[in-house]
Amino acid sequence: MVFLQGWGEPFLNPDLMTMVQIAKEAGCKVGTTTNGMLLDERIIYQLVESGIDVLAFSLAGIDEKNDALRRGTSLDTILRAIHILHETKKKLGKELPAVHIAFMLLRSRLDDIERFPSFFKRLAVNQVVVSTLDFVPCKELEGETIISSTAEEYKVLRARLDAVKAEVEQYGLAFHYRLHGPGESGTMCSENIHRSLFVSSDGMVSPCVFTNLPISQETQVCFNGDRQYRRLTFGNIGDASIGDIWRGKEYRDFRKSFYDKRLPSICKDCPKLFVV
Repeated sequence: MVFLQGWGEPFLNPDLMTMVQIAKEAGCKVGTTTNGMLLDERIIYQLVESGIDVLAFSLAGIDEKNDALRRGTSLDTILRAIHILHETKKKLGKELPAVHIAFMLLRSRLDDIERFPSFFKRLAVNQVVVSTLDFVPCKELEGETIISSTAEEYKVLRARLDAVKAEVEQYGLAFHYRLHGPGESGTMCSENIHRSLFVSSDGMVSPCVFTNLPISQETQVCFNGDRQYRRLTFGNIGDASIGDIWRGKEYRDFRKSFYDKRLPSICKDCPKLFVV
């Protein structure tokens, strides 16, 4: 699966069309995530014609709260774009792209959970992936994390999401979620760093998006207090092939550290080690 980062206005840039074609010819599936704010009828038409496999829309709420949480976005605009996408696919006789929702569940919006089935059924999407706040860049957002402090709290929240999953899957909609469990972290990363990598828009290669974020803050909020944030990269695709970067000694040592239980500092407190 090839995920295109920083899509912006997709097909105003012919290089991105070329990327889609190259990936498709290589037998890859191609997808991207958007906030939906720039998707007018023209761009949606081009997206459908391109053959892109997945178009995911980012949400953090199922009502006007989404607009406050994701500043600069409008739920009404996003819903309109999804509607136009459905109509365009129908008009062109296309099944792709599949429509996914990338939903950020925050602690202040836990009461939205039981409203998910009716909301997502109305959207007629193919898949919903619920995630929680993993990277906390400032104290103001610390209270929005969903990290169960006890096994009972984890059990209750999981039961609520399992009930939603069972209901929405009756409509033929795939529903996925993963939660941070209580207790000590493991050494297996849920980002699948042993079989995948992340290439940022400037060509830098890193194990995952969390190790190469374009942020201005020097600190982040972690389980054990604040810490300095330093990117972890292993090369640039402008200077070497992905294969050569992947097989480089430094990158191989990084992956091996998870088996040896000697994680690098940037990974030690990562919430992705608590995901179960």
